[in-house]
Amino acid sequence: MAVKCVVWDLDNTIWDGILLEDSEVRLRPAIPHILKTLDERGILQSIASRNDQAAAVAKLRELGLDEYFLYPQINWSSKAASVAQIAKDLNLALDAFAFVDDQPFEREEVAFSHPGVLCVDSADLESLLDRPEFNPRFITEDSRLRRRMYQADIRRNSEEAEFVGPKEDFLATLGMIFTIAPCREEDLKRAEELTVRTHQLNTTGYTYSYEELDALRRSPRHELLIASLEDRHGAYGKIGLSLVEKGPEIWTVKLLLMSCRVMSKGVGTIMIQQLLRRAKEAGVKLRAEFVSNDRNRQMLITYRFAGFKQVEKVGEVAVMENDFSALQPPPPYVDLRLPG
Repeated sequence: MAVKCVVWDLDNTIWDGILLEDSEVRLRPAIPHILKTLDERGILQSIASRNDQAAAVAKLRELGLDEYFLYPQINWSSKAASVAQIAKDLNLALDAFAFVDDQPFEREEVAFSHPGVLCVDSADLESLLDRPEFNPRFITEDSRLRRRMYQADIRRNSEEAEFVGPKEDFLATLGMIFTIAPCREEDLKRAEELTVRTHQLNTTGYTYSYEELDALRRSPRHELLIASLEDRHGAYGKIGLSLVEKGPEIWTVKLLLMSCRVMSKGVGTIMIQQLLRRAKEAGVKLRAEFVSNDRNRQMLITYRFAGFKQVEKVGEVAVMENDFSALQPPPPYVDLRLPG
């Protein structure tokens, strides 16, 4: 399983020594390179440390490392509880996490509480960057900017928490631009990454390689669309993908996925509605395949709200059809753009 987030201990892991006991702690020489490399690969990072928060944050800032860590948990809680909180804040499954700590007890406690988490001894850092779990096949522009995109999300969420009024009124302040366009060759690496990384908001869980996606992009019987989102805080990047198989009388949505980072922004149904409009204009029926797993129930609910009803079941694949009775315009707080 590819690691999406590394959670670090601090004492005798990021630095040698114990911050609250030793007169001085020294940054471990390999750490800056490891943090920078993971960041460039699009792997998020956080902290689970039993420590004094103010002192630890001050030391990280002094070392120039504080910007790397999202939702750091520096407190006296169990490391397992801290890892769970980070997963909740990032909206990522625990089996996408690695935990690095020098203490066997801490690693064992996290492994017992969260069996899917990869636990790493901080004595083994030299080989960490070479492990396959930390080496995505492609490093895209979205990968390199992932931490900054999450940091922009933190600013948005902070603003929303302070906003007084309906959620739609807050969303209207963001100035969101949602773009749906045919997938280009330069989008294919990110498209493969989306199929591999996106599990929760994914209708089938199908994964496609770069080569398969390129063939589908060129196929006259298929349409591969990629969606991006931006607002006044910056770009979310390429956050959605759909694959439609186009028959003479029936179009079938073989794959529809959306990054979990945009779940709360009210844009999840925009791509579905666009597919419905295109099918209706073409005079064909629109069907969609859905394969249930333990994470993607939200997408089944989204399909049902959009008017899809199951018409048959083929093995584990539920085939759903839409009668176009639930067609809706885009939300008024989103500027929908449909280039080429």
